[in-house]
This record gives sequence, C-alpha cells and structure tokens, in this order.
Amino acid sequence: MLAASTSRVLRSSVTRSQGRRFASHEAPQYNEPSGWLFGEKPPPPGQKRVKEDWENVWMWGMFGSMAFASVLVYYKPDTSIQTWALKEAKERMEARGEKYKYEPSNPSS
Repeated sequence: MLAASTSRVLRSSVTRSQGRRFASHEAPQYNEPSGWLFGEKPPPPGQKRVKEDWENVWMWGMFGSMAFASVLVYYKPDTSIQTWALKEAKERMEARGEKYKYEPSNPSS
C-alpha cells in the first residue's frame, strides 16, 4: 500500500514538471526554408522591390556611423608612450646641447 502511494506521488510530480512550460505560451515556430534570399520572393519583371520603413534608417545609421567612426579613428591624437618618450628625449638632448639627429662625418676632410 505504501509503495503504491509513493510511486503515484513520484509519477504525478514527474508528469507535472514535464508537462507544464511556464516560460512559453505556444509551441516553437519554425519557418520552412523557401530557397529565396531572406525568404522574400523577387518581384515580377518590370517592378521594383518595395522597401520597408526601417530599411533606409538602418542603412543610413549603420554606414553613417561607420564613416563617422573611421574619421574619428583617422584623426585621433597620438597618445602612445613611444611618441611621448621620443619627444621628451629630443627636448632633453637639445637642453644639454647635444645633437639628436645623425649626421655622418665627411671622410674626405
């Protein structure tokens, strides 16, 4: 008797946890592949494809922001440690009266 009631409780808890899906409301949807690019049939000959409202905004926003970012990167100031160290070394050598550019000696004189 005890074994039968225990197995019934276990069975009901297993089916209860497997049967309910709390986070979803419907079965998962699957779009069959149609063979067309992005699932969109081409328009008949002589007609242009009608763009959706968001497409122009996306194109201008995406490529405009890429162009803006490339201009920013191109004109970014040079803040590397090597550039700073070279400038600092030149200033210190000039202050001591030393030459920082290599000038070959003239062997004929």
